Amino acid sequence: MGEIGRQDGGDRPGGTDAVRLEDVAIAFTLKGAKTYTAVEAIDLAIRPGEFVAVVGPTGSGKSTILNAAAGLLKPARGRVRIFGAPLTGLNARAGYLFQADALMPWKTALDNVAVALEPKGVARAAARDQARAWLGKVGLANFTDRYPHMLSGGQRKRVALAQMLIRDPEILLMDEPFGPLDAQTRQIMGNLLLDLWAADRKAVIFVTHDLEEAIALADRVVVLSAGPAARVVGDFPVPLARPRDISEIRLEPRFHDLYKEIWGCLRVEVTRAYAAGPA
Repeated sequence: MGEIGRQDGGDRPGGTDAVRLEDVAIAFTLKGAKTYTAVEAIDLAIRPGEFVAVVGPTGSGKSTILNAAAGLLKPARGRVRIFGAPLTGLNARAGYLFQADALMPWKTALDNVAVALEPKGVARAAARDQARAWLGKVGLANFTDRYPHMLSGGQRKRVALAQMLIRDPEILLMDEPFGPLDAQTRQIMGNLLLDLWAADRKAVIFVTHDLEEAIALADRVVVLSAGPAARVVGDFPVPLARPRDISEIRLEPRFHDLYKEIWGCLRVEVTRAYAAGPA
C-alpha cells in the first residue's frame, strides 16, 4: 500500500531535501473579505534527483503547491525550504515549465532558448551556441530559425523545455506541461523528458491529471484530496525499473497493479470533488 500522509522530509543521510513544504497552508482573499483556503497542512519532501508526480481532482491545489515551491505564492502558514534554506522570494534554483506556451512570437526557436541566459549575463554569441546545442538535444537541430507559429504543438513544447533546461536549474517544476498535446506526442515528450532527466537527475515536481502519465514518469506519486483545504492523502512509491519507455511500461502487470492501488485512493477524492460541484 502507499504511505498515506507520508511526512518523511528533513535532513537525510545523503543530504538535504531539494524541496520541502512544512505544514504549508495557502489561502486567497475573495470578495467580501472572505478567505478561500486552497491547501492546508501540506507536508511534502522531494529529494535531490527524485521525480515526484502530483495528482488530484480539479481544484485540489496542485498548481498552488507548485507555485509555492517556485516562490510565486507565500504560505499563510508553514514554510518552504529549498535545499534546507527557507524560501523568502522567487526560487532561483528552479526552472518552471507551464502548460501554456510562454514563447515570444517575434523570436526564433534559437533566440527563444538563448534569451533564458540573459539574466546570467551570458554573451549573445555564447548564449546562441548553447541554445543551438540544446535544440539539438530536444530534436530540433533543423528548426533553429523557425518562429513559434511555424512549429507544431510538440515542437513548441520542445523549445520551451530547452529554454528551461539551458539555465541548468537544480529543480524542475512542471505544471501539466504535456496536457494540450495529443496522446502520441505526449508519449514522445515523456520519453524525451526521461532521457534528459536521466542525464543529470534533477529534482522534479510534475503536476498532471493523467494518472498513467504520473506512474510512467515518476519515482513517487503523491495524491491530493479534493479542495478546499486540500491535503496529501496518499504517497506511493513507483518501484518500476529505469530506464523506461512510456508506451512499453504501461503494458507491465506491475504498472496495472500500481494504477489500481493509486486510483483506489484518487477515486475517492475525484468523487468528492464531483459531488461538491463548482466552487
